[in-house]
Amino acid sequence: ETTVSSEEEEQQQEQSQQQLPLLSAEQIKKIPPERILNINVGVLGHVDTGKTSLVKTLSSVLSTAALDKSKQSRARGITLDLGFSAFLLPLPEQLKDEQISNHASSNNESEPNSTEKKKKKKNKNIGNNSNIGNSVQNMNLDQRYDLLQVTLVDCPGHASLIRTIIGGAQIIDMVLLVVDATKGMQTQTAECLVIAEMTTRNLIVVLNKIDMFPEDEREERVRMAEKKIRMALRGTKFEDAKMVGISACVGGEKVAAMGEGGVAVGGITTTNADGEVAGTNNIHGLLDLLQSQMRAPNRDTRPSPDRFHFAVDHCFPIKGQGTVLTGTCLSGSARPNDMIEFPTLATQKKIKGLQMFRRKANIVQQGDRAGICVSNFDAKLMERGTIASPGTIKLIHGAIAVVRKVRFFKGHLNSGGKFHISVGHQTVMATVTFWGARELAKQAEREQDSEQTMDSGNNNSNDRSLGKSSLGGTADLAGLPRLKFDWNQDFLHQDNYLDTIPVPEDDISSQVDASKGQCQPPLHWARLEFLTPVYCPLDSLVIGSRLDTEVNANCCRLAFSGRLVERYDDKTDNGRLKSYTKKERIGRVCRLGDPYRRSDDNKLVRYEIFGTDLFKKETNMSQFVGLLIETDGGDIGSIQSSFGTSGKFRVHFPAGTGVKEGDPLYLRFKRYANDPRKSIVQDGGLPPARLGARVDPPVKKKKKKKNSSQNIEEQHDDGAVGEIVKLKGDVMENGKSPVAIVSGLFTMEDDISKHKGRKVVAVSTDEEGCISGSFGKMGKVKVSFENGISAQVGSSVKMLTA
Repeated sequence: ETTVSSEEEEQQQEQSQQQLPLLSAEQIKKIPPERILNINVGVLGHVDTGKTSLVKTLSSVLSTAALDKSKQSRARGITLDLGFSAFLLPLPEQLKDEQISNHASSNNESEPNSTEKKKKKKNKNIGNNSNIGNSVQNMNLDQRYDLLQVTLVDCPGHASLIRTIIGGAQIIDMVLLVVDATKGMQTQTAECLVIAEMTTRNLIVVLNKIDMFPEDEREERVRMAEKKIRMALRGTKFEDAKMVGISACVGGEKVAAMGEGGVAVGGITTTNADGEVAGTNNIHGLLDLLQSQMRAPNRDTRPSPDRFHFAVDHCFPIKGQGTVLTGTCLSGSARPNDMIEFPTLATQKKIKGLQMFRRKANIVQQGDRAGICVSNFDAKLMERGTIASPGTIKLIHGAIAVVRKVRFFKGHLNSGGKFHISVGHQTVMATVTFWGARELAKQAEREQDSEQTMDSGNNNSNDRSLGKSSLGGTADLAGLPRLKFDWNQDFLHQDNYLDTIPVPEDDISSQVDASKGQCQPPLHWARLEFLTPVYCPLDSLVIGSRLDTEVNANCCRLAFSGRLVERYDDKTDNGRLKSYTKKERIGRVCRLGDPYRRSDDNKLVRYEIFGTDLFKKETNMSQFVGLLIETDGGDIGSIQSSFGTSGKFRVHFPAGTGVKEGDPLYLRFKRYANDPRKSIVQDGGLPPARLGARVDPPVKKKKKKKNSSQNIEEQHDDGAVGEIVKLKGDVMENGKSPVAIVSGLFTMEDDISKHKGRKVVAVSTDEEGCISGSFGKMGKVKVSFENGISAQVGSSVKMLTA
């Protein structure tokens, strides 16, 4: 990276080498930049915990934006912007044997000579996998790198600067969480911890200011502070994180932070402007722990100029050379003379030169801190942002993301609410809509072990290979799976984010699965409609926040994390989302069709019934013909036609049904939110037909014309059999019904009034009653039972001699 160099800093640097295990400038100059592995370490914590003092103590290489160099930072005595500095170490022992994938074409970082070009050209004709750029072999880390550079990203700690903290955290590989040992966890400490959970898998807790404890109590007080921090980390992925107690600046961090001119960099001692000495405590212990916890970063070493994505954190002019852009390479690679694009400015420039570690470099790759020099570019046009390969990063007005709520966020995530969305160094407002929790739970379970990822080789989308907007802070580290969004999938409408997914009481297996995952909020799909369009590649990590919350409120403002999956344009894609609501109408059975004895189980069923109370009499029934009707017993039929003019309807059950008069009938369907016709949509279909034989009523003799003087009893044979079709009247004390409606004893032509008082016996219960009158015009009669009747509807009755 382009850095500030002076004789004073060189003297301070030499002083530091005598006291810290850092490499001297002469040792560094012997190593080519390509042989130095860069790891970005974020320094996060609450304001006034001593982060900048710690960075000042450790650093031996300063960038143009290091150690609160802005006038505002020095005036206020706090960090206001990201600071970048570094120190170099020998490659730690545990890293030397770690395996990395080495691409043959990246072994020589300089431009290939003519012989190599001929070889590459020749190899193109051998086969698809014979290209040198695609040749991959595993090698130990120490075969590729000789030194380790630790770049310290000094993040602000003030609550109002959370946007800057989020941006800085997305370009790091690991975190030093600095905690004031005398105060423990504070509000911004907790927010930094949440950010670290999303952006890294490696964290060290640094308990600073242990010199504030009395020396005779220091060991015990540090132990108590560690215990409190350990309790605060419980439930996070850092509950086993290593801790170390230090003093970055004995007497207070502002002694170092406010110093000018004579402030030492990289030494065990520092001096302020008045020449006062401020010591340190256990910095060696921190360095030893840091080296032991270093892990090889996941780097893509393929030279990929078509996937270059660079996060710019500082921009300044150098007279006679051009404009220098310093930052971190997030993906791909770049060389001198490559064209790069400034997406927000809609302009392209050629790379004039590259620098790393104060020296020229021939290539920058993923993870490298570098300075890029371009000509004819006004540094005032860009303070912070992104540059990339031409045409690879497009303007996004909206996106679909898979998101998960931050469990420490106590508020509700309401659809239609506005959130601050951070992507890389950008933070913009967006309207967010949540849906699909139930469907995602099933999809994630199906795909968690599959190889169908969004960036698989079979995917033809160009956006999948455009890199990402963060380095360490990937959506993978935030625990967000790689899922495909299916535009053809149906989603049940949700008003808001569901903190828990409702599980049907009778679904025991789902209840067990849900109990296993209660520690994490469920995944949701979210539609992000940016109020200000952003430039970023898909698959990027996004962080949603409520930064308008009161700064002094003791609560987490980070609401959710997400992974960008698809672009979304409200003008063209709004109608494509298939979100539906469930609807249900309830009617009842008003009449039964003829009884049938089903052949396969010998059960008495009806293949046709008549219903009511679903529609009004003026309803046009033709639009409802063919819709499915369900019963409490799970039988499914379809509406065939209307019945009469009062809104009644006829339903056919191909497999038969055992419903009775008065039983409920359910019309269940769904309506799509974006359907202008409000069509009724039903899932499922009719069951296979199950045939049966009709149960014929008893054969009656044909009626003969007789003189009016003949006895009326001769019109009916003794022992005529009918069927109970309904029970009426209030239930008696013995639990029986007083009246039964019976059909089949008479025809509609008979004068039933002449048969009042005739005895009728229920065949199944031997309960005796008498005919008390007619019921309707279809030959039905009322039969009164003095002691009540317990026989069920459908039971047979027999008429006795009058």
